[in-house]
Amino acid sequence: MIPGEKVTVAVSARALFDFEEENRAFREEDPAEYRALQQSRIGLPARPGAAFPLVRKLLALNGDGADDVEVAILSRNDPVTGLRVFASARHHGLDIGRAIFTSGAAPHRYLGPLGATLFLSTHVGDVRAALAAGFAAARIYPNASPARQPRARSELRIAFDGDSVLFGDEAERVLRLMQLEQFIKHEVRHAHMPLPAGPLKPLLSALCRLRRRSGSSVAVRVALVTARSAPAHERAIRTLMAWGVTVDEALFLGGRPKAPFLAEFEPDIFFDDHLSTCESASRHVATGHVPYGINNETDDYFPLTDMQEATARSV
Repeated sequence: MIPGEKVTVAVSARALFDFEEENRAFREEDPAEYRALQQSRIGLPARPGAAFPLVRKLLALNGDGADDVEVAILSRNDPVTGLRVFASARHHGLDIGRAIFTSGAAPHRYLGPLGATLFLSTHVGDVRAALAAGFAAARIYPNASPARQPRARSELRIAFDGDSVLFGDEAERVLRLMQLEQFIKHEVRHAHMPLPAGPLKPLLSALCRLRRRSGSSVAVRVALVTARSAPAHERAIRTLMAWGVTVDEALFLGGRPKAPFLAEFEPDIFFDDHLSTCESASRHVATGHVPYGINNETDDYFPLTDMQEATARSV
């Protein structure tokens, strides 16, 4: 790859490893009990967490002497707990040498110095702060299910929603704030005008660079999984063309929930901005919620279901 284009994924310790039992002992006002529990388990390797299969496959892209991908741990844990995190990484054969432990301080300010392409965390506040600072980020569900084996074993598979994830939320705002007829006219009228970039567009571009590199033992396969349907599909495809990026599969689902399709595609992670979609998808695949755009602007907003949204976008 071109120098300076290394893909760097920053991941929190709780996203990488299963610290759910320990987390039940955590109290923000007094983390002493949590820290003592982690210290007592320094010699006990943690079980893989939701992001573990993704991280393992990303690191496998460095086969045959390549150095295109780096995974760094960016964690609110204290340095002593960090001993267990590093020991767990070694136990599971993860080649991770860079880590930052902030003892509760906001970690997102280190994403710039790390050159992070993506930040994965279970802490929604940290994810929102990272997005606000211009970094691709998602809150990974700690209880998400890993991709089924063995069909996805030899491929790194990533699935993206479109609006408010790969694309900005311009069209989403038109859909939410205007009538259906206006949305349809808007998308037809702007079919040849690329949508603005969304928060995870840089990640898609990075994956496309990795996919073009030969010699890796792990293939990269990317899917767009969206509730858009005709005629709104055209603008999405033309936007990707204008960006010079490609997806291997495009699913315009037109009235169908996404979860069953994701169960068949078996991504190592799926990104979406809708909480309801993420909650259903996380029962099948590792899922990252992207708290961005109009669907995530107020706590009292109740997003449409997949069926309602797809119906609104269908003609």
